Amino acid sequence: MLTVANPAELKKYVGQKLGTSEWMEITQAMIDAFANATEDHNWIHVDVARAMLEMPGGKTIAHGYLTLSLIPKLSKTVYRVEHSGKGFNYGSNKVRFTAPVPCGSRVRLTETLKDYAEVDTGTRLTFDCVIEVEGGSKPAMVAEVLVLISKA
Repeated sequence: MLTVANPAELKKYVGQKLGTSEWMEITQAMIDAFANATEDHNWIHVDVARAMLEMPGGKTIAHGYLTLSLIPKLSKTVYRVEHSGKGFNYGSNKVRFTAPVPCGSRVRLTETLKDYAEVDTGTRLTFDCVIEVEGGSKPAMVAEVLVLISKA
């Protein structure tokens, strides 16, 4: 894990891969909770019996937005800023879901710091984020994600 004392120390990492997270298993309980929270109960996500018969691999798949929402959790094992203000999700410039995430699979995040900018309210960081499925031939998701760290 990359640890820096303050946001300004991240500036020297622009253009560099910060690291790769730990693996995380995607469970049906996670998928069901996300379906309930978003009211997206498409059978490909929540109907285990039907997925066994009709889905490639016989498993349900995680929602794309569930995969995207894992970035903050997974990012905590990639880098840490010891002395900073609050961190905020500032949005995404581009997100693509390029491969399914089957239930029971493990995923991990690789983050590259694309841009560092000092703004009136603090520091804005732009990351290239890639989530891969263990054993997959291509990423499950690629996204350009922004984080705002407020002034301490």
